[in-house]
Amino acid sequence: MVGSGNDFIIIQGKSFGNLPKLAKRLCDRKLGIGADGMLLLNKCHAGLNMRIFNSDGSEAEMCGNGARCAAFFNAKAKTQLFTASGIVHAEVCANQVKIQLTTPKEIRLDIPLKVNGRWLKVNFINTGVPHLVVFVNGIDAIDVKNLGCLLRNHRKFSPRGTNVNFVEEKANNSIRIRTYERGVEDETLACGTGSTAAALIFALKNDINSLIKVQTQSGEILKVTFKKESGEFTKVWLEGMVKIVYKGECYV
Repeated sequence: MVGSGNDFIIIQGKSFGNLPKLAKRLCDRKLGIGADGMLLLNKCHAGLNMRIFNSDGSEAEMCGNGARCAAFFNAKAKTQLFTASGIVHAEVCANQVKIQLTTPKEIRLDIPLKVNGRWLKVNFINTGVPHLVVFVNGIDAIDVKNLGCLLRNHRKFSPRGTNVNFVEEKANNSIRIRTYERGVEDETLACGTGSTAAALIFALKNDINSLIKVQTQSGEILKVTFKKESGEFTKVWLEGMVKIVYKGECYV
């Protein structure tokens, strides 16, 4: 499945032994199926249990676009997803899926970081997984892979590291984003929790309390809505398109 440029392998209802090893093998774009991550879904009385494995085999607490894909795959108008970061509520309308993320936390603005002998101001927020948000001009010129890798592995965020989002302001409460994803260890075409992180930091810095549109590297637009009061966020929703690319069997 693909959610606004993020692609996932969906496996439902079974356990397959060494899941990190399986995810790493299946997500390999040369020797496997190829994907940013693997989602293991199991139905429960209240919805779906969802485990998320990155393409490097590591397990993530949450994945925004993965959760949207899982909700669509479940084929119900409303679904509860149980993740390691908490309960995620989802609503499906045709191929548009929106999720209500867990309450953002650990918000820190304008953190000074020294990278390659240069000082940068970065922002931090946890939207289910940790994210840095770095505002830039000329986003197309940013070396996302190399600079993202340095920031992702910065000692300030050890031992697990962080995702890194480079963000450029556009007109009419819109931003453009490029994301280096932890666990993929490269730039991805979209990141749901990263787009949400960028939108919320942008809202704080610009005193916005409304819809923010996020243009991803795939070209698709993700919509982030929220309520903001005294610097705190509630009712954070992420919305965008999803689609099933193919179904089949894999011989591992």
